[in-house]
Amino acid sequence: MEVPILKQGHFLIASIQSALTDADLSQLREALVLRVGKLRARGVIVDVTALDVMDSFAVRTLRDIAHMTRLRGAETVIVGIQPEVAFAMVQLGLTLKGVATALDLEEGLAFLDRFTKERFERA
Repeated sequence: MEVPILKQGHFLIASIQSALTDADLSQLREALVLRVGKLRARGVIVDVTALDVMDSFAVRTLRDIAHMTRLRGAETVIVGIQPEVAFAMVQLGLTLKGVATALDLEEGLAFLDRFTKERFERA
């Protein structure tokens, strides 16, 4: 199942609507990394609100997306991690170390707005 990737200003938003296979997650990673460069995106939001389970591959792939897009010049925020998912991740020792997270899409957009303004004002 292909995840839609929308462009909102300088940001890309990928909203995962249902559980994805490992192949789907890999495809999402590749698509986001390519589109960051093609569309000159400054930020990426991956919305996982609809997911009630995240396995180790999904968490690792989200972390990889954040690190890869950062290397391409964009900051990534993971939004919408459900309480049960957060609890299970902690219990299983799955982390998103070095990856920004936010409660929802609105907070994710606000984070990226602040981040990019600070980053590009210093440059």
